Amino acid sequence: MTTASAANTLNTKDQAIIPIAAFTANGDINKLKKSLNKGLNAGLTINEIKEILVQMYAYAGFPRSLNGLSAFMTVLDERQTKGITDVVGHESKPLPPDRTSLEFGTDNQTKLIGTEVKGPLFEFSPEINTYLKAHLFGDIFERDTLSWRQREIATIAALASLEGANNQLSAHYNISMNNNISISELKTFIRIIETHFGTQVAENAQQVLETVLENK
Repeated sequence: MTTASAANTLNTKDQAIIPIAAFTANGDINKLKKSLNKGLNAGLTINEIKEILVQMYAYAGFPRSLNGLSAFMTVLDERQTKGITDVVGHESKPLPPDRTSLEFGTDNQTKLIGTEVKGPLFEFSPEINTYLKAHLFGDIFERDTLSWRQREIATIAALASLEGANNQLSAHYNISMNNNISISELKTFIRIIETHFGTQVAENAQQVLETVLENK
C-alpha cells in the first residue's frame, strides 16, 4: 500500500494534506475551510479528503473529526453553488471477511513500524493496544482510499499542531521514513507547518525531527 516518492519534495497533493489534517486536529475551522478549498483545487478528491478527516478521530478525537467533516460539507455546498464540480474519487474496498480488524491491524502496524510493537505501556493497558491495532491500523489503515504514505503525512501534520504530542510525533517521523518519506520531504513538511502555524510550532517540529535523526 506504500507509494515510493520519485522526488525529494512533497507533491502538490501531499502538501495540501498538511493544513487539512493540522487544522482539523487543532480545531481552527475557518482556516480548515480555506485549506479544504485549496486541497480540492490541488487535485485531492472528495473521498481522499473525507478519509483524512475521518482518520483525524484517532489523533484528535471524534469532536474534531466530526467538526471537520461538517466544515467539508459546507465547503462542498458552497462550491457546488458556484458551479464547481469536484471529483468524488474511488471508495475504499471493503475489508475481506476472512480476517478481523485486529488481525489486519497487527500485520499493518508491524509493517509500518518495521517491528512488532510491545512494551510496558501495552502490558499496563492491553486494551489500548487492541484499540490501536484494530481501529487505527486495521479499520483505518487497511482502507485504500489513501496510501500509507499519505496517511503518515496527515498524521505528522496533526501531531505537530497539537501540544504535548512530541513522543507520538517522534514515533511517526520514524514511521514516515519507513514509508518512503525522505528527510528532505520532512524538511519541506516543517516549512509548510511554519507557513501555517508560525515559528514556535515549526521549531518544535524541527527539534523533534533532529532528535529522531540523531538517534537513528
